[in-house]
Amino acid sequence: MRNRKPRCQLEHFGLCSVSLSSNLFLTCSFSFTSSACMMKMSRAFAACLLLLLSLVVCLPGSSDGLVRIGLKKRPLDLTGQLAARLSHPDELGVLAARKYGPLLRDSLGLEHGPDGPAEPDDGNIVALKNYMNAQYFGEIGIGSPPQNFTVIFDTGSSNFWVPSSKCYFSVACFFHTKYKSSRSSTYQKNGKSANIHYGTGSISGFFSEDHVTIGDIVIKDQAFIEATREPSITFLVAKFDGIFGLGFEEISVGNAVPIWYNMVNQSLVKEPIFSFWFNRNANEGEGGEIVFGGTDRKHYRGEHVYIPVTKKGYWQFDMEDVLVGGQTTGFCSGGCAAIADSGTSLIAGPTTVIAEVNQKIGADGVVSQQCKAVVAQYGETIMNMILAKEEPAKICSKIGICAFNGPQGVSLGIKSVVDNQVEKLDSGISNGMCSYCEMAVVWMQNQLMQNKTLEQVLNYLDELCERIPSPMGESAVDCNSLSSMPVITFNIGGRNFDLRPEQYILKVASGGSEECISGFTALDVPQGPLWVLGDVFMGAYHTVFDYGNLRVGFAEAA
Repeated sequence: MRNRKPRCQLEHFGLCSVSLSSNLFLTCSFSFTSSACMMKMSRAFAACLLLLLSLVVCLPGSSDGLVRIGLKKRPLDLTGQLAARLSHPDELGVLAARKYGPLLRDSLGLEHGPDGPAEPDDGNIVALKNYMNAQYFGEIGIGSPPQNFTVIFDTGSSNFWVPSSKCYFSVACFFHTKYKSSRSSTYQKNGKSANIHYGTGSISGFFSEDHVTIGDIVIKDQAFIEATREPSITFLVAKFDGIFGLGFEEISVGNAVPIWYNMVNQSLVKEPIFSFWFNRNANEGEGGEIVFGGTDRKHYRGEHVYIPVTKKGYWQFDMEDVLVGGQTTGFCSGGCAAIADSGTSLIAGPTTVIAEVNQKIGADGVVSQQCKAVVAQYGETIMNMILAKEEPAKICSKIGICAFNGPQGVSLGIKSVVDNQVEKLDSGISNGMCSYCEMAVVWMQNQLMQNKTLEQVLNYLDELCERIPSPMGESAVDCNSLSSMPVITFNIGGRNFDLRPEQYILKVASGGSEECISGFTALDVPQGPLWVLGDVFMGAYHTVFDYGNLRVGFAEAA
């Protein structure tokens, strides 16, 4: 058992707190809690800064080789959702769930990704803030002396960026801390231009290099983007200044070496792993932790189940099944790709499954007349073909709803099955009709496995057509019905990971009252079924990103 030094703590009017222990965990946070506190801010800040500087002079490095960064959080409200809608009112798909940013592009048709939070244990630990159970962010420093920024730690992207002092024409920059290269003695000019496009906005700017401070370690000569344009309302109302990408180099814009790679290459962490713990109780002060170099045993129960990374870029792996109330959805029978994404608030998945989840939990959706038309006109035919052992992938093309290309029926260019615009294939057939037909095949297969009659199956499908996930990305549910909602299960690595209603339903503050929204949202990608396991999942399961062994681990969060 380790000898523990006395814990010392200095607090100044709720403005600054610095805590030291035998593990040298360091947390410095500021919150303007009252006008009285603000009047004394200068003295408190000076005292806090003095104590921080004393660490460099008087204290040795972290004894366990870990970097712990605490996460901060705030209660959920509707502001961020409204901002996301305003930023791209014409875009269908994930709202809060699409992170703050980039849609999947590389292996899924993307070139770069979003952002994310973190967790605690051996290694350097960064405390995270939790905004609405939708954004988790922590503090880092850039330059010498460090200029502090609040960032999202994002496993769904690989670039590191903050607003630049040269950002003159974007309103968002005036509401966030800006990096000033002239104030850093370690700044190095790069100048290469950079552009990153997100689902809810974009940023552009240029690369620079400087030292980056995370917890009690310093990464030298790190390339990052100074953002000179942030033309999105999403970034205007965001509670974070920038994005700290923790994905692989393969999706890094400008081929910049990700900051995590440099942490490993410069031997700044004990082991080449980092881990996240999210505190899903938005009313508690601690938002969570990200630990660089290890894990924090007090934040998980049992042992982690590890799954190999199947494609470098995102932290992507295979998922075997998704069950609703113990019943398989059948959609992943051929395998589904999934990514663990700390920068995404919700869980995003194929519309086919999300519609079934909506129906089971009573979530609001939109009524699709196209879907109802497919069920009414072709439902019985589809069922007969399934019973006749026709290959499911070819059924919709054989009845003339989908185009046929070689060995399998294909639905071309699907962006969302909830598109109000009726797009036509060259053959004149609606993409929407094709999408709904393909969903109907999956839904019917599941119902037949449960020995349902034709009438029962068609009635069930008609109900699903009234629960198509909302184009705005969120679906409201009755807060009083949580006790009757089913457990949603993800089978990963041969192990079931259950989510209870209280874990997948988010409570949203709205004008003094409370609303509930589903933690599931629809995301369809042409390359195949994809699940994005965001903070709703990672809040329930402590997550380890093992860079050294190229694997992701999940254990029950404590």
